[in-house]
Amino acid sequence: MAATQINNPLHGLTLEKILSELIEGVGWAEMGRQVEIRCFTHEPSLSSSLRFLRRTPWARAKVEALYLQYQRGQPNRT
Repeated sequence: MAATQINNPLHGLTLEKILSELIEGVGWAEMGRQVEIRCFTHEPSLSSSLRFLRRTPWARAKVEALYLQYQRGQPNRT
């Protein structure tokens, strides 16, 4: 199973970690502009966003894509 995840940049990351990095890096307002979902634009919180994203595959896919885009724009971390 691990061999299938070698090229997956999201392998080992939790949704909570992804959201936390996006909140810190781009903020709720920009996340709401990039991914137009209510839990980012109206009284955003980590817990409500996690609940929604865990139940909504299309929204989670958009957030993961935003995270990958954000990571490409960051300098490499070691």
